[in-house]
Amino acid sequence: MNIKKLNDREEMATDNKLKMIYSELTELLNELKSKELKQSVVAFINEAVDEINTSTNSGKRLIKLVLEKQAAILHQVEKEHKIVQKNRYRNTWIFLGMTLIGVPIGAALGLSIGNIGLLGLGFPVGIAIGLLIGISLDKKALRDGRQLKTEIKNFLR
Repeated sequence: MNIKKLNDREEMATDNKLKMIYSELTELLNELKSKELKQSVVAFINEAVDEINTSTNSGKRLIKLVLEKQAAILHQVEKEHKIVQKNRYRNTWIFLGMTLIGVPIGAALGLSIGNIGLLGLGFPVGIAIGLLIGISLDKKALRDGRQLKTEIKNFLR
């Protein structure tokens, strides 16, 4: 079963944001064509493409639909095949490092010195640790052949 193509829309000529989002999704679909995916995942992707192609939405509603389907496709591919987009772990672990590592370090430092205003000192430490963890996980995914070559910038979370 092959992955279907996105149909071009007339409004892409005037809407640069829609054009950019469509090109990112097209690039993602082209890259997924080269991967060996389960039939259920290909069927899921084709359903999403069909829904976009047959949608009568335009403007912001169409952009929202495309972003939702793109996010769903990425989630399904990651869930079923552990294939992730470029810098996926880095972006996730910067946030996790700041909140799960930086806040406790800052709180401990602030409470031990008696000045809770030092809570913010833990944030850069947590970001740095999270960045290191994320980069190492991204490198591992690349070595294992589980990383896409593209990074989706307009990713709906």
